[in-house]
Amino acid sequence: MTIIKTTENQLIQDLKKKPNDTAFATLVTTFQERLYWHIRHMVKNHEDTDDILQNVFIKVHRNIENFKGDSKLYTWLYRIATNEAITFLNKRAKHYQISNEDLQDRLIDSLESDVYFEGNEIQLKLQRAIQKLPAKQQEVFRMKYFEDLTYEQLSDILGTSTGALKSSYHIATKKITEYLTNT
Repeated sequence: MTIIKTTENQLIQDLKKKPNDTAFATLVTTFQERLYWHIRHMVKNHEDTDDILQNVFIKVHRNIENFKGDSKLYTWLYRIATNEAITFLNKRAKHYQISNEDLQDRLIDSLESDVYFEGNEIQLKLQRAIQKLPAKQQEVFRMKYFEDLTYEQLSDILGTSTGALKSSYHIATKKITEYLTNT
């Protein structure tokens, strides 16, 4: 669900008026599902995704007065969600004393037994192919492929030029196609 600009500006103003439970409920209702899937594609696990999503909204609630409006609200939310998911994954890898790549392998392996995962062998293979990409290409591919964000939206979220993002996505799709063809 996309908010039109005037409504988005009003929502931001309302959120900055403390306390404003109605505005915060609107924010959560509007962005919860998109942010959930954005995080879920990164961390793979439903329970972890819920925890991270809750942390994202807590951070937003505490820091909304710092939102300057230089970007769209959802761009700011996506940045926070991305950073929270990356922080979570780094902490989890450090806790298990393994590399992030090994952690991703474990997370993908655990998808088969995850009651919330409705995918089949092909989706698991796709997840493995994505995991083989460099981190930046993974991020670009997930956001473009799964979330259907435009290159302009990706540029706002990731702070990268649209040309670089197009190149990254193109290279990622070639690598994924090659992986899927050869395994």
